[in-house]
Amino acid sequence: MNQALITALTAVGTAQLLKRPIRIWRNQDTGPQDLLGSGGMPSAHSSGAAALASFTALRYGIRTPEFAIAAMLGIIVMYDAMNLRRHTGEIAIQVNDLDSHVEALAGHHPDIHHKRRKQELEERIGHQPEEVLGGALLGTAIGAASALFIRHT
Repeated sequence: MNQALITALTAVGTAQLLKRPIRIWRNQDTGPQDLLGSGGMPSAHSSGAAALASFTALRYGIRTPEFAIAAMLGIIVMYDAMNLRRHTGEIAIQVNDLDSHVEALAGHHPDIHHKRRKQELEERIGHQPEEVLGGALLGTAIGAASALFIRHT
């Protein structure tokens, strides 16, 4: 049984399960995307990466190649969540709004014909920095708890 993998997956699952109650507490819309989708508080990707890194650090030490790999993975995942994926979501919002803008323009110009897209792009893709931090703190706690638990069993 790979305790490091189980720890990371537990952190991902815990973060996903926390998204709905947090959205309800913040009076935000909720739906099935809270359990399965990306985006939101806390970041499940960051939680899993931080859990793996903290577990590896406590289990094998910070001077090991295993920790270096886990730490670099975590840095890349968190950077990607806050930057590339968040900007992609912001662009998706603008693209989704294009239909209404074109329809408004077409109303002023009867010779313009516009066919509305059938499906909108996913907008909740990336994370705000506080969502990544929340996921990282949650994952670090789960990783540390797992590493300490396995030493005592």
